[in-house]
Order: sequence, then structure tokens, then C-alpha cells
Amino acid sequence: MTPIAITLILLGVAVVLFATEKLPVDVVGLLLVIGLVLTGVLTVQEGVAGFGDNIIITIAGLFVLTGGLVKTGLVDLIGRRLYKVSGDNQFVLTALIMVVAAMSASVMKNTTTTAMFVPVVMGLASRAKIAPSKLLMPLAFGAILGGSCTLIGTSTNLAVSGAIQRYGMEPYSMFELTSVGVITVGVGLIYMLFVGIKLLPNRGGEDSLTEQYSIREYISEVIVLPESNLVGKTLGEANINLDLDLNVIGIIRNDEEKIVPQVYVRIQSGDILIVEGSIGNILNVKSEIGLEIKADFKLTDTDLESGDIELFEVMVMRDSRLVGQTLRTLNFRYIYDLTVLAINRHGETVLEKMSGVPLKFGDVLLVQGNRRLIEPFVVEGEMLLLDDVSASAQRTAKRKWAIAAFGLFLSLSLAKLVTPFDVPLAIAVLLGVLLLLATKTVRYAELYSLIDFRLLVLIACMMSFGIAMEKTGADVYLAGLIQDYFAQYGATAVLAGFFVLTVALTQPMSNQAAALVVLPVAIKTAVALGLNPRTFAVAITYAASFSFITPLEPACVLIYTPGRYKFMDFVKVGTILTIIVFITVMLLVPIFWKL
Repeated sequence: MTPIAITLILLGVAVVLFATEKLPVDVVGLLLVIGLVLTGVLTVQEGVAGFGDNIIITIAGLFVLTGGLVKTGLVDLIGRRLYKVSGDNQFVLTALIMVVAAMSASVMKNTTTTAMFVPVVMGLASRAKIAPSKLLMPLAFGAILGGSCTLIGTSTNLAVSGAIQRYGMEPYSMFELTSVGVITVGVGLIYMLFVGIKLLPNRGGEDSLTEQYSIREYISEVIVLPESNLVGKTLGEANINLDLDLNVIGIIRNDEEKIVPQVYVRIQSGDILIVEGSIGNILNVKSEIGLEIKADFKLTDTDLESGDIELFEVMVMRDSRLVGQTLRTLNFRYIYDLTVLAINRHGETVLEKMSGVPLKFGDVLLVQGNRRLIEPFVVEGEMLLLDDVSASAQRTAKRKWAIAAFGLFLSLSLAKLVTPFDVPLAIAVLLGVLLLLATKTVRYAELYSLIDFRLLVLIACMMSFGIAMEKTGADVYLAGLIQDYFAQYGATAVLAGFFVLTVALTQPMSNQAAALVVLPVAIKTAVALGLNPRTFAVAITYAASFSFITPLEPACVLIYTPGRYKFMDFVKVGTILTIIVFITVMLLVPIFWKL
């Protein structure tokens, strides 16, 4: 059996295994590489070459950079703004996500955009009570479509632009691909909004029993500072429930007057808002200018970065000396050297100031302090230590460094467009990661937990398979079939054949590799037939960018796990989109670039 036949048979087996999902996708990838090595198609060094590719470092670094945006609350802030525009409307939310993703990808590359917005979309899905699977695929598809609009939208565009110069053609200008790219984005958006949205699975977002029982709505106090933009607004205008996911259940003014929180009540400087919400949303108050958690001392990022200071939950036990006492009468802050930030009382709303609330058995306190100080009370049965929730505290003071790190990566990755320096993407992303570590925006102990190694294994394995396609000549063999069987049907048929071949090769190979493999064969064919080779180059560039049929495109890989997708979900939704995009490109490319 020839190496070409072995390679194509193994590809077929891998596709079947991907589709049936009897095995995890990364395991299938590893089995594919093992099969190529054992059959002698690849050497061991070639089989593991994908793991040493710089794209692996780049994507791993992107996980860390986006982790920095999440840790500092920037992602949550973006999500709240998008949610404010769209609300719970899935149609509007899908349109907004796709448009924002497409615009971002046109300047930031589709993989970068998808990595950045995955946590944003997950947060939006949670807020809107929509399954993440309904929103994450539109995110990835919007980013892929948007990447086709400019020269820098994908690395594939840059790769082809550089390659065509070897054949005497001018490189692409920054916006040469924009005309057809923008139309394709529009067509793809319409499809996803009116057809694709109905085909998307409804998975994810369901809380397990453990998660259901661990959800606690806390009562906390938030003080309105003089510089707050809420001063003078009514509760209805303030939209605290929408912007911060907190429910205002009471207002205390001048430490005495209790005000019923009706929509027409105007907020004043110094008001204490009694709010109800989750731990994360209460701690997010720190990111809002002019609002502060009312506690005995300020909850600061510096405190939380100390090894001794943590956030944790404790439950008041039945026979505890705390039962019937208030935080004020206990002098809790000074006696225990712990600060209570919020209180949870299941099934009962607390409308008093926290310091004056008599504690009951079962009350759960959100406490800041040294875990060592609480241990004696746990041993004596006074309190039960629940979860350590330090990670819920967002490092808002570090937000500027998270933005700076991402900006450094983007600036260095685009430097070659305006300077003579060409900084590799892997180096650019590593410098951004080092900046996060140096500023403690991301702590070293949590660095590797931010990286999804399963996805990296899958990408590396498929890159090694791309080497097999090139080494055996399977790619050239398939390209030859296009020329042999389509030339008799005319120029458009040949162009369509190369488009389909490129799309097919992007599934097992990287987009850049697929484009660069098909490009020379397509150009030689165009010249032999007396056609415009640039038209073929442009069609192949678009085809290599539009990889929707399987989750093997890096942008799709990033949403595969969080969206709980199955392999066939992409086949079902992506195949129709690929056909629509194919028709659009075949109609428009010969108009803008004459055959």
C-alpha cells in the first residue's frame, strides 16, 4: 500500500472517530500520529514535530493573556456592557457577538479574538440564562469570517500574500480582500441569525446538584461615595440590577433613615445600599467608580495578594456562641481580627445593617482574613469552614497591566507592518505573559491552570498529520485530480475545484499549510489555461480562512470544550455555512478579480 493511500485511510478513520466521539478528540489525534509513525509514513521526530510548533506556544500564551483579562474583571466589564445593549434577547445577542467578533478579528486575528471573547460570551450566556452552545459557535464563526476582511485578519492572508510574490505578483494591500470579505461576513451573519441559530445544540449552563447547593445569595452593604456617577439618579435609572447583577433590597441614609428601594427613589452621596447577590457580583463592586463595599476596612487587591489574607465562607453552627449575637456586640472585627463582608441567610431577606443583625444557626458569612485565625473556632464547633473564594476577588487594580500585556502582544505581532522588525507571534505572546507575571496580574501558581492542554494536544497532532500530507504527496495528488477532472468544464469549475480542495485540506492541516500547498498547483494550472493567477490566489486565500465544517480550526477548537459541542454539531451547522460562503466567493471573486 502506498504512503498516500495509508495517509488518506488513516484520515478517514480519524474523521469517523471524531464524528462518533467514542474517544476524546485529543486521544484520537494521538492515535492518528501513532498510526502514521507505526506505518512508517512519519518518523518519530516528524510525528511529534507538531508539539514543537510555535503555534502551540502562541495559543497557550493566549490562554494566559485572556486569563489576565478575566482575573482583573475586564472581561466581566465588557460582558456587562454588551448585556446592557442586548438584554436576554438571543437574536440580538448573537448578532452583537458576531459583529463584534468580526470587527475585532479583522485587526487582531481570529484565534486571538476568539480566545479573548470566550470568557466574555460565557459570562453573557450565564447572565441571559442561555446555553453557552447557543453563543460560542457564532463567536468562532464570526471571528473566522471577520479574519477574511483585511491582510492582517489571519496569518493565512499574510502567508499567501508573501508567497505570491515568488510568482511575480504584488502582495495584497491592507484592504484588497475587504470588499468580498465584508459581503461574506454579512451573508454569514444572516445565515447564523435565521438558520444556524435553530441548528445549534442546547448544551451547557445547567448547574449540577453540587453547584445548585453551593449557590448562595449574599446580603452586603455598599456605600455610595461622593464621586459616584449614581449620585442624583433614581434606582430605576441606576440599573444596578442590570449592570452589577445585584438586587437593591434596602437603603440606609444618615445611618438611621430606612428607605424602601422603589424605582423613583434618588440615590444620595453617603447612602448605604443593602444589596443581594452572588459572591462574584458583590466583589465586582470594587470595579465600579464611586462604590465601595462597606466593611470595617477596605478590601484591597494588596491584601488578597498577601499569602496570609484570604476570602472564605464560614457557617454559624447550632451551639455557637455567635448565635443571637450581632457583629457589633461581638466586636467581631477587633476580637476575631476578621472582617465580614456579606451575610447569607437562606430563605430570609435581611433588611438591617449587617452589624446589627442577630446571627442565627445556618448563617453563612463571607469573611476576609487569615485562615489560621478561624481554625480554633472550627475545631471548637463554633463555625464550619466552607469554600475558599479568594479567586472570586478580581484584581481590578491590575487591570491596566492586563490591558498593557494584551496591547504589548498585539503591537509586537503587528510591528512588521510599520517597522523593519518582525517579532514572531510566539515571542510576542511570551513577552505579554512575562509582563503579567512580573506585575503579579497572573500569579505563577495559577499560570498553568489557565491553559487547556487537551486542546493543545489536538492542534499539535493535526499539525503533524499535515506534515504527512505534504511528505507523502497526498496534497499534490488531490490537487492533480482537480486539474484532471475539472478543466474540461471551464475556468469557474477549475476555480471552484481548488476552493473545495483547499477547504477539505484545512480540516486535517493548518490553514496556512493548506493554502501554501494548493497555491503553487493552482497558479501553474491558471497559467497553463491562460487564466488570471491572482484570481486563483485570492479564492484559495478565502477558502483557507473559511474552515467551519469540523472543530479542528484553532478558533473552533477554543470553543469546542466550553460549548460542550459534539463533532457533528460543526458538521451540521458549518457545512451549510461553507456552501453559502462558497457560492458567495465564486460569484464575487471573478467580478473583483477578473478571470
